[in-house]
Amino acid sequence: MNSDETASPDTDMHAVFGYASDRGLRRELNEDSLIAADPIFAIADGMGGHEAGEVASSICVRTLGDSPIVGKHLPEFSAEQLEALVKEADHRIREATGGRAGTTLTGAVLVREGGNPYWLVFNVGDSRTYRLSHGVLEQITVDHSEVQELVDLGQITPDEALVHPRRHVVTRALGTGNDAEADFWLIPVEPGDRLLVCSDGLTGEVADGHILQILTSVTNPQDACAALVQAALRSGGRDNVTVLVIDAEGGPDGHESAAITLPGASQEAQSTGPRPVEGGPAGPGIDPAVQRKTAEE
Repeated sequence: MNSDETASPDTDMHAVFGYASDRGLRRELNEDSLIAADPIFAIADGMGGHEAGEVASSICVRTLGDSPIVGKHLPEFSAEQLEALVKEADHRIREATGGRAGTTLTGAVLVREGGNPYWLVFNVGDSRTYRLSHGVLEQITVDHSEVQELVDLGQITPDEALVHPRRHVVTRALGTGNDAEADFWLIPVEPGDRLLVCSDGLTGEVADGHILQILTSVTNPQDACAALVQAALRSGGRDNVTVLVIDAEGGPDGHESAAITLPGASQEAQSTGPRPVEGGPAGPGIDPAVQRKTAEE
């Protein structure tokens, strides 16, 4: 676990973050990987089990870490450039595993557009990125999963989706399957906003209401990460659980740092709305802008 800060010399906005990952109570391996390296914050949830899902997620975050924007504060980095980076990760995973393993991917890049800071949020699969703003928790990403499609069609309710036997089947993934397309959102960064990036090991165990309670009551982002992981373990811990909490804060700060964790490295336990990019979704419930874990898992 870790917490740290990233800052830009060109603005009084900086990010304070924490992260935590745990293999859970029923899994032998932790197939999740994460990157928290200014300006990229992301989580990859590997799938494939014996086919090395941990390799897929590791390759994914390493590809992000190889990006020339790592270490650059508020770079001018477009959705098209990020899409190319995600496609490169997909290619590297397929090359290494022969399409037998894959990973979800979600997170955000702190970018500059028109001289202002924005979160460029991205998603492939059913890992999620949320924003807490003015006391309201909003799921920015839209799950690429069979149950989300059923919810969108009105065939099941969101509560029924939580216990549906096909809830772990995704419709998009990196490294495997026929669809590895990412969705993107552009969100203005405002002081006091908090981002949560997480694998479904959290959302499969902890209701959004409980997540909101933790995020609003635990001020330090690292402590919030620890509390979220513990909540998932207390609720059953049936999957690997990985979380990133990033706070946007105003005020000058000259400290910068970066950290990347890979599988096995960490086994402990009213603002402007999102703007769709490249025709992607504007938010939950709107048609969107790793065949993941199968039902037997």
